Amino acid sequence: MPHVATSAADLLRELEGALHVQDGRLVIDDTAAARRRIADVAWTAAFSQDDGAVATAQWLAWEVAQALGARSASIQELYLARGRGEVGGFTVPAINLRAQTFDMARIVFEQAAAQDVGAVILELARSEQTYTYQRPIDYATACFAGAVAAGWQGPVFVQGDHYQFNAKKYAADPEAMTEEIRRACRLAIDAGYRNIDIDASTLVDLSKPTEDQQQRENYLRTAEMAALIRSLEEDGVTVSIGGEIGEVGKSNSTEGELRAYLDGLARELGQRAPGAPGISKVSVQTGTSHGGVVLPDGTIAKVKVDFDTIARLSKVAREAYHLSGVVQHGASTLPDDAFDLFTRNGASEVHLATGFQNIIYDSPSFPEDLKNEIYRHLADKHSDEKKPADTEEQFIYKTRKKGFGPFKKKIWALDEDRKKAIAAETEKKLDLYFRTLNAGNTKDLVSRYVGNL
Repeated sequence: MPHVATSAADLLRELEGALHVQDGRLVIDDTAAARRRIADVAWTAAFSQDDGAVATAQWLAWEVAQALGARSASIQELYLARGRGEVGGFTVPAINLRAQTFDMARIVFEQAAAQDVGAVILELARSEQTYTYQRPIDYATACFAGAVAAGWQGPVFVQGDHYQFNAKKYAADPEAMTEEIRRACRLAIDAGYRNIDIDASTLVDLSKPTEDQQQRENYLRTAEMAALIRSLEEDGVTVSIGGEIGEVGKSNSTEGELRAYLDGLARELGQRAPGAPGISKVSVQTGTSHGGVVLPDGTIAKVKVDFDTIARLSKVAREAYHLSGVVQHGASTLPDDAFDLFTRNGASEVHLATGFQNIIYDSPSFPEDLKNEIYRHLADKHSDEKKPADTEEQFIYKTRKKGFGPFKKKIWALDEDRKKAIAAETEKKLDLYFRTLNAGNTKDLVSRYVGNL
């Protein structure tokens, strides 16, 4: 079990021989030892009760990653190159890590290195921050530490996913809701995120007579957030910003909606921040939903993805607006044989979350007693979320993501044999995604456009 420090001094003592701090600067004494002992840093950041130890661990994770070549980066330049037609033929997997983040990040980077994958994103949505007990600084720290442990050298793309406007809150108090998203952007950039997706698609009003009017609140608020992000950028890095035109789980997106949104966004951002770069990608709805559609027996219904919509809208996004293309959300519960179709139809990025969550919960190596404890907790604390028509299996499937926060330490602390078995299942799924999305052999492309940093 890694060491959870009780103070900053305790943590630095534990790391002696691997690294030390001199005159406020990190000094690596033994690279191999630093990679091995980074687990102590990750665990201290996640679980220490001492504020000084936590802050020191967060600083160390960032500094060690910087020193050992696993630096936070923006995928902006690679996406702009795709928009210019200079690169293509692959789809970037964006992976949401809800549990065991340090270990899972390490596994992602180990598998990426094995397949020469450079284009892979680790992300977390605002909603996930709440129920997984991971603020941006917590998530970033675990991801950077995982990259170090994996021996990763290259850009680390950490992304704020679904920085979403709540429609009901916005209707009640637009300014208060907008301030929530402003604060989320500030916290993300402060934590080292260099990729943020703004989702104001919840504000689209399809009752309005024209597509411009329907998308107006969406592009106005996205432009405001984009201008804010541009004002917060550090170290000369242009943050990659994503937008969204259709809320996942709703009606499929159209070309008219895409054009209305992107034209309006360009006008508004041009007024707020003249000359500032716009978004690099746009999420659309094509028939999926987050987590999938849960049947009464707890299994997931087969979903028909409209790949023609992906192909048409990606072409418009690239050729008319020079974006990387469109983004697909809610994909990880689709059949394995669907993923190469995203690449063949020009999808820029695919978001993968629930499938990795399911690997953890459904693995034969996940302790049955812990799973039952989590499910009892859900029944006790979240029974109000069970709809009258829901079976017990549907309720559990839809809410079990909310067990990751309260049981965070127990899940991180599974014994090594169980962790290795779950890791093997995760590696198999990553291998599938990297192959079918054609993300292998993209490290040179990333180096060319993003740099080795």
